[in-house]
Order: sequence, then C-alpha cells, then structure tokens
Amino acid sequence: MLNLFIVWLINAVALLLLPYLVPSIRIEGIVTALIVVLVLGVVNTLLRPLLILLTLPVTLLTLGLFIFVINALLFLMVAHWVDGFYVGGFWSALFGSLLYSIVSWLLSALILGKKERT
Repeated sequence: MLNLFIVWLINAVALLLLPYLVPSIRIEGIVTALIVVLVLGVVNTLLRPLLILLTLPVTLLTLGLFIFVINALLFLMVAHWVDGFYVGGFWSALFGSLLYSIVSWLLSALILGKKERT
C-alpha cells in the first residue's frame, strides 16, 4: 500500500515537471496533478486495453507505433476532463505523454531502485 502511494506521488511529480519540458502543457497545482494522475491511472487501466484491442490491425500495421497515438489521445482526453490541466493540442499530448512516461520511469528508478523491479 505504501509503494502504491509512493508511485502515485512520483507520477504527480513527473506530471508537475511536464510544463517545464512542454510549454503548451499547464497544471495549476499539486492537487490537480494528484487528480490527473489518478484519472490517468483509471483510464489507462480500463480504457487503454480496449482501445489497443480495437485498433490492433492498425497497431500491427504500424509495428506498434499507433500505441503512441492512443496514449496521446487518452492524455488529451484526461486534459478535457480535469479542470486545471491544459494540453495545447495533439502534438503537445503526444510529446507530453511520452515525456511523462520517461520522467516517471526515471524518478521511479531513482527513488525506488531495485526494490520496485523485483
């Protein structure tokens, strides 16, 4: 349970770093970041597998690159749902979702280390 809370905080920090990396993404505060991370987690758990299954032919045709488009669209959708989280458009969502994943992974690796991977 503690690890889940730590990962939630790490993802919120990664999200708070995004406006410094992608200027067309804005987050109004830590509470908004925590809500966005929670909504992203629910959307990625429930909706993302269904979308990947429905777009499987396109995903196979593009050798998996279409998953980046799905991630960007889900990121943009969450921005429309949560007040205080703004994404400038599709390309901002694409770069934002990619950088969010990378920064979140790096922070998790630095903070949790090998304990999380085992």
